[in-house]
Amino acid sequence: FESDFPENVTAEAEKIAWNLSNEELHNRKDMRGVLTFTIDPATAQDFDDAISYQKTDEGHTEVGVHIADVTHYVKPGSALDKEAYKRATSVYLVDRCIPMLPENLSNNICSLRPGEDRFCFSVIFIFNEKNEIVRYWVGKTVIHSDHRMAYEEAQGILDDDGHPMHKVLSAINVIAYKLRQDRFAKGSVAFETDEVQFDLDDKNVPVSVTRKVRKDAHMLIEDFMLLANKTVAEHMITQSKGQEIPFVYRVHDLPNDDKLSNLALLCKELGLRMDFSTPGKTAESFNRIAERANKEYAFKLIMGFAIRAMAKAEYSTDNIGHFGLKFDNYTHFTSPIRRYSDVLAHRIIYKNLEERYRPDKSGLEDMCAHVSKQERKAMEAERQSIRYKMAEFMSQKIGMAFDSFVSGIIDSGLFVEVKETKAEGFLPFSSFYEHFTMGAGGVKIIGNRSGTVYKIGDPITVRLIDVDLSRGQMEFELVK
Repeated sequence: FESDFPENVTAEAEKIAWNLSNEELHNRKDMRGVLTFTIDPATAQDFDDAISYQKTDEGHTEVGVHIADVTHYVKPGSALDKEAYKRATSVYLVDRCIPMLPENLSNNICSLRPGEDRFCFSVIFIFNEKNEIVRYWVGKTVIHSDHRMAYEEAQGILDDDGHPMHKVLSAINVIAYKLRQDRFAKGSVAFETDEVQFDLDDKNVPVSVTRKVRKDAHMLIEDFMLLANKTVAEHMITQSKGQEIPFVYRVHDLPNDDKLSNLALLCKELGLRMDFSTPGKTAESFNRIAERANKEYAFKLIMGFAIRAMAKAEYSTDNIGHFGLKFDNYTHFTSPIRRYSDVLAHRIIYKNLEERYRPDKSGLEDMCAHVSKQERKAMEAERQSIRYKMAEFMSQKIGMAFDSFVSGIIDSGLFVEVKETKAEGFLPFSSFYEHFTMGAGGVKIIGNRSGTVYKIGDPITVRLIDVDLSRGQMEFELVK
């Protein structure tokens, strides 16, 4: 991924300015008088989604999901469009962002900044007194964001019943909670993995590592983004009227059978029997792992194995549904500033608002394959960035002992995860005080002399003895 944009792309982006003509206003729903706000990470620079809230004349609740209208500026075949397609995604490394679009668009013209009018593509929902959707509207809008909130600020408002915005956020949160419960009741997989956050100094060297905490403010936004993605995918199915409209779906296939078998052996060793006989039973079993993970650290580690057993989500015109979310129809609509898949979806949805437009399916599938490939490359780059920064942070702690957990077992040793930072490294058997034999299923080792057993999830105390920064690898020794 190139950090810098070609000169012609930058020049094209710099010429773009925000301008609201009478014709534009006529073609858009004017939402500027409705309470609207964004909730994002504190460090975010590009705001591509906003939420609006108001009560209708009939006493219902209207919640709008407003997404930056990138396609208004990025026209098919332009230098901007070609470069955005080539990149296909923004890449978020620990110490930098490599954006899909130039800064004038990603952080300015398209970004839903507070106190400024902005063009959006929106999905507006009407909920009754039981928080059930009675109708929705899809179309282009102009909005004016009243507030830009970080997740921490939004959570503070939810927790403070004296805050002026408390009633609004709480009302939206109640709806979000119902959406979440309904999704889980239908078999959605409730995996939540621990993520880490680095605090960097002015030279981008990590000075501390903390675990990200997901609270209601995070999940509120996530639930409404999922709802918008699901709704527009269903909308396109309805619009097809029995004759397929080729579209960009976000699909997730069933898990791999061989990996499920290994996962079942691992869970059995930890006292949890899995049933992977049907897709429904598989989802139930995954959710049982997630429930145990809330109480036992071992199952937090097992969730990593479960996630690796799953198929990789990708983009396709072949709508096979989304196993993990338990949605028959799903797409990505809510992040066009950083995902080209959403740009494609916006163009197709917009062209089908007034008349039927059916893009070439073969060409669209080729684009889906390219975007999926770029997404996988970006995810791997992000993982490598985290590994490197974790190794850089831990390199300052060579010689120190850490409370850890066994996170994996191979023939030559154990993988361990440091409890405090989630740093993972290797503990070779050569540092042990006796020989060990691998147990059945490869989920534990047994000391030949003492009978001592170590299995995945067991606590273990280790000392850091070496860090390879270039590989992002750490080596530990056993503290006897």
